[in-house]
Amino acid sequence: MEYDPKTPQYLTSDPSSFGYVSARERWPVIITSAIDDLHRTVADVTDEEKRKEGKTIIEELAKLKYEIQHDRKLTPLPDDGQPGVAEYNQELEQRGTPSWQNASWLFSECYLYRRISTLFAMSKNWKGYDVFSRQKMSTFKSSRPAVLELAARYHELALHAQKGKGVDGKAAEEIEQADRLLFSEMCEICLWGNATDLSLLTSLTYEDIQKLQGSKARKAAEENILVNDLDAAFDVLAKAQKEKKDGERRVDIVLDNSGFELFVDLILAGYLLSAGLATTVVLHPKVIPWFVSDVTPRDFMDLLNALADAQGFYTAPDETGHEYEPLTEKELAEVRFLFEQWSEFHSEGKLVIRPHAFWTAGGSYWRMPYVAPDLFEDLKQSELVLFKGDLNYRKLTNDAAWDPTTPFTTAIGPLGPSSGIRILSFRTCKADVVVGLKPGEDEKLRETQGGNDPKARKWAWSGKYAVISFCDGKA
Repeated sequence: MEYDPKTPQYLTSDPSSFGYVSARERWPVIITSAIDDLHRTVADVTDEEKRKEGKTIIEELAKLKYEIQHDRKLTPLPDDGQPGVAEYNQELEQRGTPSWQNASWLFSECYLYRRISTLFAMSKNWKGYDVFSRQKMSTFKSSRPAVLELAARYHELALHAQKGKGVDGKAAEEIEQADRLLFSEMCEICLWGNATDLSLLTSLTYEDIQKLQGSKARKAAEENILVNDLDAAFDVLAKAQKEKKDGERRVDIVLDNSGFELFVDLILAGYLLSAGLATTVVLHPKVIPWFVSDVTPRDFMDLLNALADAQGFYTAPDETGHEYEPLTEKELAEVRFLFEQWSEFHSEGKLVIRPHAFWTAGGSYWRMPYVAPDLFEDLKQSELVLFKGDLNYRKLTNDAAWDPTTPFTTAIGPLGPSSGIRILSFRTCKADVVVGLKPGEDEKLRETQGGNDPKARKWAWSGKYAVISFCDGKA
């Protein structure tokens, strides 16, 4: 806490904050879903010892739900042999052992998922079990139309990029402009892919998910990007491409959600490598199941296995028994191209997966230089670090109640100017914190999108609006 800014964080006790809604409405629903998932798995277990232990974990999850709903105190984490327990417990003590409905929203939400993780880490038969995995893959399956659309478009783009530039006589300036447009579109696809954050999908239907992910929806939503620094980020990559043509040029992506969004992140990574805008892409997943849908190393394998047998995955009957049309030969070929290219990039060391325990700590990224100096130094080696999604944005800014006109470069503190790290953060707004807005913009949005509570920044809760913010810490 000593490295955090003085600006206060959002609290779960503030009725005008989305943290208030999360603690009382979203978290119990999320835990109920976890209980339901484990019930289904336990029902198919034949080993009596494992079955009994699974039922015990279900009981512990139910107790956790009760604690939240009845505003009990957050209790110290048991030592489960995994990183971060001492740090969580120390901060819990420093914060005066708060209750669920009167705590830092950021810390208590991180603590919630770390607490769930201990139940499985301390078990004998359920270590590594992800209560969210079934939901992640179900949502990825429901993304079939968007997956096939992007696979087809990417196939053409990658083949064009791999043929080499200038073969058709285009001027260098014209080629760079085309690359700029493609980079922007890829990033915007990544941005709106985050519209399917599973922790918020408590009421969306299959059709709603499809609408969020179609290209028409993305075009219509462009006007809702309130801050857009994509050009500045592209300039950095284009300059490095010219000045370090034969040298190492690395791009990092700090991941957010799995399933369709991970698919889109891999599309972006593949494009950066195919177009020569990067020579290496390093992907940063979480080490434990986190915020329902965040990427873990296992999620990579689940997604790649699904693409390796796309026909089987996408045509298998769902839980209701509904059957799906087979994929065409063309669709299968386009998905196969992705699978083979990504596998090749990974085997060549161009696509790297690098988890770190810091990403599931309870605090903000303001602490990184001091508590995770190895990670901080590593990120300095990158030309550009992309932070995906709402939680990463909240952690970059300490989920603090900044004035919305505060510059992004100020709100990210030690990761800002002179940090040695170039940051591009893109997120659809699903929390109160937002910075870098023009004077009067927040007030206007509150008036038109604010509902019946003038104190609440409700326009920033739904994912309808987005920000893409850049800081050149190497300048």
